[in-house]
Amino acid sequence: MQKAILITGCSSGIGLVIATDLKLRGYRVIATCRKPADIQDLQQKGFEVIKLDLDDSQSIQQAAAEVLALTGGKLYALFNNGGFGVYGRLSTISRQQFEKQFSTNLFGAHELTQLLLPAMIKQGEGRIIQTSSVMGFISTPGRGLYAASKYALEAWSDALRMELHGTGIQVSLVEPGPISTSFSQNVNQTQTDSPVHNPPVAKRFTLPPQALIPILRHALESPRAKIRYRVTMVTKAMAICKRLLPDRWMDMILRNNG
Repeated sequence: MQKAILITGCSSGIGLVIATDLKLRGYRVIATCRKPADIQDLQQKGFEVIKLDLDDSQSIQQAAAEVLALTGGKLYALFNNGGFGVYGRLSTISRQQFEKQFSTNLFGAHELTQLLLPAMIKQGEGRIIQTSSVMGFISTPGRGLYAASKYALEAWSDALRMELHGTGIQVSLVEPGPISTSFSQNVNQTQTDSPVHNPPVAKRFTLPPQALIPILRHALESPRAKIRYRVTMVTKAMAICKRLLPDRWMDMILRNNG
């Protein structure tokens, strides 16, 4: 029997690339996105598609119910990939923007996961994978809100992993770093006269979304999935610096390259 996986945020980029690869690999891929045009496009590509808005609790509940009905309660994996970014100095960000960023990037993932977990636990096996970021463990000027949402996602995932110990469900985080998707172009900038851009050095180490294919395969299929998958050279280098350098040195590096 095909193993079923639910992937959020499949309209483009990482979600679409991974959904396409896993479908070809023999998984039963249930893809989600928010916009009707994207739903139609995914259906034309041959995917089973469910409409899902991670900022809407009713949409999440309906999507979870549809997934369980489609799979007969036999969902093997959940890839929490959907999300977006709000960039700008913290002084320019409203409470409403703060809540919306967390609602999509964290609260939605939490609610969807908890609705699907009972069926996964009943099976005694499964995988939950989150798309985090290099901003899940460092923060830079202008990216404080987005980083805060990813820091929180990492803490939530760590707790979830330990709480699910012994259930047969493994929890992994993917920390991509600079990937050539439309994410940066779609970021909500709070300072249009002074938008936040990736530093020039990041372009030299940017990878295509296809770089995540072997990582997702490993996270889904290895008997012992990694807790964290660091994808790009930028992510790997920042993880080493964060561990070894004094905080003030890290501040200096990130202030000048943020």
